[in-house]
Amino acid sequence: MKDRTGVQIDIEGLTHRYNAKCPLTFEQLDMTSKPGESLVIIGRSGCGKSTLLHIIAGLLDGYEGTMQLNKQDVKNPSSKWVMMFQAPHLFPWMTVEQNVGTGLRFAGWDKNKIAERVKEAIRLVNMEEYADKNTQDLSGGQQQRVALARSLVMEPEMLLLDEPFSALDAFTRANLQKDVRAISKQLGFNLVMVTHDIDEAVIMADRALVMAGSPGKMVHDLGVDLPDPRDRTDPEVQSMRAHLMEIFEEAAGGTLVSTNV
Repeated sequence: MKDRTGVQIDIEGLTHRYNAKCPLTFEQLDMTSKPGESLVIIGRSGCGKSTLLHIIAGLLDGYEGTMQLNKQDVKNPSSKWVMMFQAPHLFPWMTVEQNVGTGLRFAGWDKNKIAERVKEAIRLVNMEEYADKNTQDLSGGQQQRVALARSLVMEPEMLLLDEPFSALDAFTRANLQKDVRAISKQLGFNLVMVTHDIDEAVIMADRALVMAGSPGKMVHDLGVDLPDPRDRTDPEVQSMRAHLMEIFEEAAGGTLVSTNV
C-alpha cells in the first residue's frame, strides 16, 4: 500500500444552520491543517464538531463560507477522504476479507488487485488470523479494526473519525488510538477526529482545537508536540493532558480563550 501525501485543509468563515428555523450550529469558523497532520477537534456535545466533520467529508452542504481541500471547494464526498463512525457498519454475513474489499468491488477493480490490496490493509490493522471469519463473530474492537481496514484499502488522503472508539473498553480503545495514529504517520495521510475525550486528544493529536459555545466557535489551538509512541503514564503526556483539560474546562465554562500555543 503506497504512502499518501495527505491534503491541505482550508476553512474560512464557515457558518452553518440546518434550516431557517434552527439556531446557528456554528459561525465564522476558521481552520487550516497541513498535509499529513493529525487534527483533533474537542468539545462538548452541541458545539457543532460532528457537523463540521461531515462538512469536511463532503457529506453535508447548506453552509456559508469556504471549505477547501487542496485549494478545491468540497461539495461532494470522495474516496480520497473516508469517514469512520461510532458504529462500524459492517455486513455481518460477510467475512473480514469480503467487508474490507467492498469499496473496491463497487469500483470495479480486478479480483487479483482487490485481493492484494485487501491483504495489505488487513495486515496493517493486525487482523490476518481473522481474515476468513464472519464479522458477526468478532468483538467490538475487532469489528472497528475491520472498519479501519475497509477505510485504508481505499488509500485515502484523509481519514475522518467521528468518535469511533467511544463504545469500546479502555484497553481496546487505547490500542486502537495508538495504532490509528501510527498508521497515519506511516502512510502520510491526514487524520481529522472529533471527540470529547481529553486523553484521546493528547494521544492522537498533532494539534488539538477546542470548540465551545452555541453557536460553536473555535476558541483554542494547542500544539501537541509529544514523541511517539505516546503513553498515558508518561509525565509529559500527563502534563499536556492537565494543560488541555484546563483549557477545555475554561472554554466550556464560558470563558473563551483565543490564544495560540
